[in-house]
Amino acid sequence: MGKRGGKKDVSSFFSRKFRSGRRAELQAAMPPAPLGVASEQLTSQAGAKGAKKKAGSRLWMRFDRTGQSEVAELDKNAIIRRTSIPTRDLRILGPIFSQSSNIIAREKAMIINLEFMKAIVTAEEVLLLDPLSQEVLPFIEQLRQQIRLNSPCNVHEPGHGDVPGKQISSTGGQQWLHNEKGQVEEELPFEFQVLEVALEFVCTYLDATVSDLERTAYPVLDDLAMNVSTKNLERVRNLKSNLTHLLARVQKVRDELEHLLDDNEDMAQLYLTRKQIQSQQFEALMASATSNSIVLAPHLDRMNSNIRGSASFTSFHSDDNNVEDLEMLLEAYFMQLEGTRNKILSVREYIDDTEDYVNIQLDSHRNELIQLQLILGIASFAIAINTLIVGLFAMNIPSPLYTIHHIFTPFVSGTSSGSLFIFFFVLAYARWKRLIGS
Repeated sequence: MGKRGGKKDVSSFFSRKFRSGRRAELQAAMPPAPLGVASEQLTSQAGAKGAKKKAGSRLWMRFDRTGQSEVAELDKNAIIRRTSIPTRDLRILGPIFSQSSNIIAREKAMIINLEFMKAIVTAEEVLLLDPLSQEVLPFIEQLRQQIRLNSPCNVHEPGHGDVPGKQISSTGGQQWLHNEKGQVEEELPFEFQVLEVALEFVCTYLDATVSDLERTAYPVLDDLAMNVSTKNLERVRNLKSNLTHLLARVQKVRDELEHLLDDNEDMAQLYLTRKQIQSQQFEALMASATSNSIVLAPHLDRMNSNIRGSASFTSFHSDDNNVEDLEMLLEAYFMQLEGTRNKILSVREYIDDTEDYVNIQLDSHRNELIQLQLILGIASFAIAINTLIVGLFAMNIPSPLYTIHHIFTPFVSGTSSGSLFIFFFVLAYARWKRLIGS
């Protein structure tokens, strides 16, 4: 009985292990659920648990190519499955790096962290973090209008884009403009449309902030130049603090764009649509080669390596030779940020000039006080000589001058005149040495 029981336990153990392994394989083979399904699951879970938010989930808004949007709470695992980005990249969108500016390209996604806008862009959709923020709501409306304007559903509508004499077509997620001569003008892919809207919104926001600060700065500085008071000095100190903070924000975005413009490989990695098309072409080529059985099985690995090498070689040279559109896009907003930065620097120069003027005024007042102090010192020296003479005659020392009648008035007048002469003499000497201004 004991042996049969032991065999039963061992067999049940291996059967349970086999079933659990089978379930793990089936779960790994299942495709990731769509965003709408994930949102419904999260909503049902929240209702079942008493509207308790799932740990680690955050609010995201999804936009696709057609402009359709939806809001859902997704955790890190759901975002990683949808965008195929490393876990460490989600930290860039977290609160720790909220003050940094980053535009990072991955294999299938682009991570945008500019000011208050935090998004993950793929070739088919864009996921926007914290869409209910007051600062993000205007960007969402602008992004919705831009996506709907350039969506494939509106490509063949009359009057689309308001480009006279041109026709618009779309193939493989890419749009082209056909002019009257039949020449093809390539439109920006989906990811660059999102990037353009983000850069435009950030640059416009920073420029408007600088303009508001500029309108406030000049009256404050003029008041300080007219009246150096504690209140005006405190206002200028707050102005300089805000100006320094704003300059750092503009500088971060500008440096990120400059870093991308300096490296063609980084710009080439941002072409998500092109990489997707190349991947699809490679998969189609491999499928046709496998179905037609062009080569024998022992040479299949060699063919795969050759195709991958040729595809990577073509992609490499194609990326190097076709980053002009992204380069022009980044250069345009880089110049706009440069102009915003120059505005801040001009305000800073005006502050420095005002401070120099105030320091000159304070130095002038200080020199006047020193001159007054010098004049009072000369007068005190002259009066001290007269006081010395008076003190000498106030002592009880026998002197024949005490017996002379009517000598008080001439004596006092003489000593006072002598003291006055000494005062003017020392004052003239100080003016001759230019110790006192004329």
